[in-house]
Amino acid sequence: MQIAKLDRIPLGTFPTPLQELTRLSEQLGGPRLFLKRDDLTGLGLGGNKLRKLEYAMAEARALGATTVITIGGPQSNHVRLTTAAANRLGLKTVLVLRGDEPSAATGNLLVDRILGAAEIHFVGAEGFPSKGELDRIADEEADRIAKRLRAEGEVPYLIPNGCKAIHGAFGYAGCVLETVSQLRDLHVAPDAILSAVGTSSTLTGLILGSCLYAHGEIDVIGISVANPAEPVTERIAAQLEEAVARLELDLTIPRSAIRILDDYVGAGYGIPTEGMKEAVLLTARTEGIVLDPVYTGKAMAGLIDLIRSGRFAKDDVVVFLHTGGVPGLFADAQVETFQDA
Repeated sequence: MQIAKLDRIPLGTFPTPLQELTRLSEQLGGPRLFLKRDDLTGLGLGGNKLRKLEYAMAEARALGATTVITIGGPQSNHVRLTTAAANRLGLKTVLVLRGDEPSAATGNLLVDRILGAAEIHFVGAEGFPSKGELDRIADEEADRIAKRLRAEGEVPYLIPNGCKAIHGAFGYAGCVLETVSQLRDLHVAPDAILSAVGTSSTLTGLILGSCLYAHGEIDVIGISVANPAEPVTERIAAQLEEAVARLELDLTIPRSAIRILDDYVGAGYGIPTEGMKEAVLLTARTEGIVLDPVYTGKAMAGLIDLIRSGRFAKDDVVVFLHTGGVPGLFADAQVETFQDA
């Protein structure tokens, strides 16, 4: 089955721009760098989740949903965009956010308030639970809310943190087709695409897209912002198998196509690093483009380090995926990072 035949509700402004980073490339001594501007997807301040939500919301509509429940952290880009997408379609949104409710809403949480989520529930704040325990508590709360909504006559639809992996795979396979077409108009072809990796479905889609639309010749590189490479690799391998089966393809994607680097996480997810700070400042001051501190900042730090270590030839064509997330710059946890910039 062709991806174009799958149910999808247009939500974003596509194709997103592809911008050459000539000054940054010159500063680093090559390669030829392009930025895929998925921070400019149009709805709810933009970001990569919209490509995934186009498939998720189509599924929600097919099931007759009246309310969307989704899970994330207080600074979740996914939660922000899910709320915006639900608003566009006339659906209510209930948010289950892991952790403490802050004294003041900043960054993405402030945008959630502006977008007007019907309910916001903060869970798992007591006793300093582990990430796994927080996930369990949030899932249980989402199940309780779904049961309550059904009793009230609503039809709830649950979107997990970051969307279902299959929706991310379809959305970002399409992004590869878009990118290849844009570069073809410039008479060039991509040697590599680099992206941040969090929940992993974006990278799954990029790898799938490389196989479908570029004979697997694009080197897809993921820079982990949270987890060790091995479990992420295992998850992506399973997600690729699911996507291939869903599309009924006679295709085997080799495990060697999955490349995850976990050298740039630092002390943990969302915790600033010096490399991230340098990458954000360098990109802003050479190209006038702002990256976020959690995802694209750390991913750009990885790209800069790979370039400096000689990973790419000077005439290689490398595409960096800007997944959005810039509201995260304005969260309390990031305030001090750039005060002395």
